[in-house]
Amino acid sequence: MSGLDSRVLLAPEDGSLGPLLRLADDRLGAAAGYGRHAHADVDVVAVVLAGSLRHAWGREAVLGAGDVAVLRAGRGLEHDEVAGTGGAHVVQAYLRAADPGALPAHDVLLRPTGWVDLGRPDARLWVGDAGADVPPGLRVLVRDGEVTVAPGDGPVEGPAAVLVWQLDAARPAWAD
Repeated sequence: MSGLDSRVLLAPEDGSLGPLLRLADDRLGAAAGYGRHAHADVDVVAVVLAGSLRHAWGREAVLGAGDVAVLRAGRGLEHDEVAGTGGAHVVQAYLRAADPGALPAHDVLLRPTGWVDLGRPDARLWVGDAGADVPPGLRVLVRDGEVTVAPGDGPVEGPAAVLVWQLDAARPAWAD
């Protein structure tokens, strides 16, 4: 594979998933990137499933498999993300900014498990493996490199990596 292959998993434009604007399954070939681009008024949460990804903004960070990056674009920034020599497989969630007027910020969490602190009351992310203790919510399952998404409750049969989004799905003011 060369370049970028991005598959939109969800893009609720009606506010039905609260702050969630888009969920994408991105695969980048070796040294491929998204290209320098701008964001404003959005928080982007990237979970690296395989390979590595270099985030070029502020203090550059290299993320490996299992790492989670939280980019808070606030009032605006320009950046790029470029895959390492082995490419990268990334699930990215785009959320309405929790604090649109804030200064941009970028946090990297190295291989977190369990609940990830996103610093916002309307969205939570859980990262883990299939099993009996997977919490309910919008579940992103990764099996043999294939990514699926659906609401769920109860155990998840393995093997699979699991991301669970719990979202305040109350209709946001911007959707009216």
